[in-house]
Amino acid sequence: MQKMICVVCGHIYDPEKGDVGVSPGVVFESVPGDWCCPVCGAAKTKFVPKK
Repeated sequence: MQKMICVVCGHIYDPEKGDVGVSPGVVFESVPGDWCCPVCGAAKTKFVPKK
């Protein structure tokens, strides 16, 4: 499963762990569109694949 990183603050969304409001095992594409970065509040669209 692909980890995603916030380009604003560097927070990493790890689908194996989940995140604030998102259960473990949820791939980033399935995270609700209104979800935002729990650290800086950036929109979901500000996340890119982590290399």
